[in-house]
Amino acid sequence: MFYLHTMVRITNVEESLKFYCDILGMELARKVESENGRYTNFFLHAPEDKDNYHSKKAPALELTYNWDPEDYTGGRNFGHLAYRVDNIYDFCQKLMDYGVEINRPPRDGNMAFIKSPDGISIELLQNGDPLEIREPWSSMKNIGNW
Repeated sequence: MFYLHTMVRITNVEESLKFYCDILGMELARKVESENGRYTNFFLHAPEDKDNYHSKKAPALELTYNWDPEDYTGGRNFGHLAYRVDNIYDFCQKLMDYGVEINRPPRDGNMAFIKSPDGISIELLQNGDPLEIREPWSSMKNIGNW
């Protein structure tokens, strides 16, 4: 397993980038906009993590700005932890064998979500290209939220 990023939702891009970059000293590495998803992601890294970020895309802080306004209550502004795994199917099966519920199964061979015992959302991402789509994963339904 390889630690990737932590995601935090933001409500004001300018204010947040000023805080994280100008005040804390983090560096903006990448900006991703999704018209379909209606969000913009800003990936930041600490100055001493610059080489690791540019070679491995980690570790990072992902700031997510959702274009449609939302009041973030109950910790919703904290999004998730993210980890890269060598085989998403094997890893999810191991979790299920331990009784962990897969909230968002890896139907695409690339991404899954689970929750910690305290309700913290954890994203699991396939290392490299997505695996070939296969059953039972491709027909599994989402459970709850993440």
